[in-house]
Amino acid sequence: MALLTFKGGIHPDDGKRLAKDKAITEVKPKGNLVYPLSQHIGAPAAPVVSVGDHVLRGQKIAEAGGFVSAPIYASVSGTVKAIEPHFNPTGAKVNCIVVENDEQYEEVEYGPVKPLEEMTKEEILNAIGEAGIVGMGGAGFPTRVKLSPKEPDKIDYIIANCAECEPYITADYRRMIETPELLVGGMKVILSLFDNAKGIFAVEDNKPDCIAKLQELVKDEKRMQVMPLKTKYPQGAERQLIYATTGRAINSTMLPADAGCVVDNVETMINVYQAVVKGIPSMERVVTVSGDGVNEPGNFKALFGTNQMELVEAAGGFKGEPEKVISGGPMMGFAMFTLDTPVTKTSSSILCLSKDEVAKFEPTACINCGRCVEVCPSRLIPSRLADYAEHHDEELFTKQNGLECVECGCCSYVCPAKRQLKQSIGSMRKIALANRKKK
Repeated sequence: MALLTFKGGIHPDDGKRLAKDKAITEVKPKGNLVYPLSQHIGAPAAPVVSVGDHVLRGQKIAEAGGFVSAPIYASVSGTVKAIEPHFNPTGAKVNCIVVENDEQYEEVEYGPVKPLEEMTKEEILNAIGEAGIVGMGGAGFPTRVKLSPKEPDKIDYIIANCAECEPYITADYRRMIETPELLVGGMKVILSLFDNAKGIFAVEDNKPDCIAKLQELVKDEKRMQVMPLKTKYPQGAERQLIYATTGRAINSTMLPADAGCVVDNVETMINVYQAVVKGIPSMERVVTVSGDGVNEPGNFKALFGTNQMELVEAAGGFKGEPEKVISGGPMMGFAMFTLDTPVTKTSSSILCLSKDEVAKFEPTACINCGRCVEVCPSRLIPSRLADYAEHHDEELFTKQNGLECVECGCCSYVCPAKRQLKQSIGSMRKIALANRKKK
């Protein structure tokens, strides 16, 4: 049987060999913990503590600032030292709660948890929302909102995004290898919210060990199945994943729920299980530290708020002065100008590169080769969209479906003229989306 996939895409060197065989190691933070109040799409969380307060691990320190928002919990015990702006991993300065770690890790007493089969759907959704869970693959959309579509009976598929197609990142892979039962447990929780849905674990075929483990775990689960996917970037992009697994297509005006689908990433589903079954809020995640710029690439379980430089130190430190450090992967991540930033809910990776190959390229004129068109998973003409963007022609950009770009970077990767296609299109797309919201 042919492997499931989509049209377009590329096959970059995945770099996963550097960290895929490194077991998850727990890192205890040394310095202050910094908790950005904006770790999700939507309204920033609102502090419920003051400077000087003593907090415990698992204590809520900021509550959701609206329906599309998420609370934040202290991941250590200590004293609130400040509520002030700090840089986040994307380079923006946002308001943060700073907690001085007392290294005692005193924890709150969590309340009793009902067995899943005795919980109502509303109780499950409330537990997920109250735990502060958001999309941990990078989007940061509050999970309670995602799991509350207008017509839940029309949801046919719950898709676990196990593709992890971004090069170098192996955090989800290690989760599936070491604790696949937590992922399956998270799927069970979510399926209990949707009576007519089936659960799909969508895994690229470069992870045969994960496929085998998950197939063994779900062999007696009538509502779950494992779907091997063709290894190709960006197989894990939401639209491409939905098309590959269900044959359904969505566009920029639709949500996955409009196509009867809900997509959650591995770390998100594990957090759902911990919140609903164990009663533990979202306080930590696995982060890959990789690249040829660090001595010992690996996968680290890090508490939210941990300084990212401490993770680099846990990976043996830099080999030398890296030319580029990226939060996330090389295709869709953000270049960082400082590592004095905290681990947040959406921090999947720190990529340290000894050479900045991209910066050495000098863009030249388009040669009309069509390679960008061939690889575009959204079936667009990136070279033309970039021209419209560079000329600030929003009308033509929109008319030529520029809003359908998923900003995967495939076009920039294959362009022989080394044009920064993704950056140009992405900038204009943000402007056009903002203007559309004003109307």
